[in-house]
Amino acid sequence: MDIRQIEYFAEVAKQSNFTRAASTLHISQPSLSKTIKNLESELGAPLFYRGAKQLELTDAGKALLVNAKNVLHAFENLTSELNDVIDLKKGEIKIGIPPIIGAAFFSKLISKYKEAYPSIDMILTEVGSNKIKLGVDEGALDIGLVCSIPMQKENFETIKLLKDPLMLIVHKDNPLAEKKTIDFSHIEKEPFILYRHDFSLHDSIIEACKQHGFYPNVVCESSQKDFMVEMVEAKLGAALLPSKICDQIHNEKIIAIPFNKPVVNLELGMIWKKDKYLPYSVREFITMSESFTI
Repeated sequence: MDIRQIEYFAEVAKQSNFTRAASTLHISQPSLSKTIKNLESELGAPLFYRGAKQLELTDAGKALLVNAKNVLHAFENLTSELNDVIDLKKGEIKIGIPPIIGAAFFSKLISKYKEAYPSIDMILTEVGSNKIKLGVDEGALDIGLVCSIPMQKENFETIKLLKDPLMLIVHKDNPLAEKKTIDFSHIEKEPFILYRHDFSLHDSIIEACKQHGFYPNVVCESSQKDFMVEMVEAKLGAALLPSKICDQIHNEKIIAIPFNKPVVNLELGMIWKKDKYLPYSVREFITMSESFTI
């Protein structure tokens, strides 16, 4: 039994189909079928029930799959570590960032990292926190910057980076614009431009409103902060944005007002997968993030 046979077996088990597995592995179907038959002969047991519609794992196949995943994971870690040794300080790092955050929070950190390691390619992907967690878990992303830190029981290592209070932004003609600070109850009758429902801040804001005895009048939902600001500028409603984003709004028609007592905060964290070998490029980004003030 060799690593190639294990890899082929795992892919067939994943696809439950020889044709799809062969396509994914970029080999011919007869070659794949022969490899699996040779593996079954070597083990002395069938690994698949070959039904009319799809394949199913036998008991032996199920037992092999559990161990095959561990072997492939260990082999991946081994080859990654060897690549680090051979090609020190080179490579790439794949990072997921929620679009509502973007460069407003991480541009300085990313700039500092690129200055220190210009030969490392950074691939930034803007998606929501839920997709970032999935990407990190499946290996499509090395690191995720998320708005809600997962529970420790999940399959991630985590660090907290920032806790930033939300502020209310309104058009300068809004009566609330005259206030230096406001209470959360003051926004009860305001039409809201809110984060899309698949963003963690959406639920946090809704819950805060309920705790203060009202449900917000949501007129629009968005994942893009620039669009939210434009909607406020058009007098279509008010919005809640993190203070660091509000500080970067240079628009004379927009007024940002802090709350007397912060009710909702943007809590930023970083996640990466537990028990996975981290390349040099990823380890250095994590180390830099832990000591960096956003």
